[in-house]
Amino acid sequence: MKSVKCVAVGNVESKKTEMLYTYTTQQWQKHFDPTFHNYSCNYQLDGDYIGLSLWDTAGQEDYDRLRPLSYPNTNIFLICFSIANQKSFESIKNKWIPELKEHAPNVPFILVGTQLEKRDNPKTINKLKEKGLSPITYQQGFELAKEINSFKYLECSARNKVNINEVIEEAVRAAQNQTMSKKQLKKKEREQLKKKQKEEKLKKKEELKKKKEEEKKKKQEEKKKK
Repeated sequence: MKSVKCVAVGNVESKKTEMLYTYTTQQWQKHFDPTFHNYSCNYQLDGDYIGLSLWDTAGQEDYDRLRPLSYPNTNIFLICFSIANQKSFESIKNKWIPELKEHAPNVPFILVGTQLEKRDNPKTINKLKEKGLSPITYQQGFELAKEINSFKYLECSARNKVNINEVIEEAVRAAQNQTMSKKQLKKKEREQLKKKQKEEKLKKKEELKKKKEEEKKKKQEEKKKK
């Protein structure tokens, strides 16, 4: 069975743990254990079963040196921010992209905006307005996703259970596409090597033929001289 390791990263304010917790339990709680234990299951995608592992990571700076220990063998990252938190949004470019480029440069990722329900929430809007801020718009998230070369940009709400399953499905698809791309690349490399070997063989054959013709011509000339 194929396997996919999906790791979620983001600031403490990104609500990534809340998203993963809601997906695995299929319920939302106002208060939940902030420690999300790694979750494994058999995930069905297009009729195929895949061994899916979901990993959460600590977003605090105190864990900056330990967190990358979770990155080896990762197939897809979920880089999360809260639509209601400007700091978590700005940290995508300032912190998380540089960290992943350093420790997992060839692994695809999906940008995820959490707490979708707060974008149009009057209380949230007024609270942010007092600080001279506003909720992150879809366009802002989409533009950032393009800028950082994210596989996709998705938004979800753990509280309302909106798009939670879609986020995980797209993560599995992205990981599978990456695996297929690597296989196709290896196949292409094998084909190119085969083509090169064939060309070299043909070249040697032509050189040998030319050499024989030259030797034959030389013998004929020597024979004429006699």
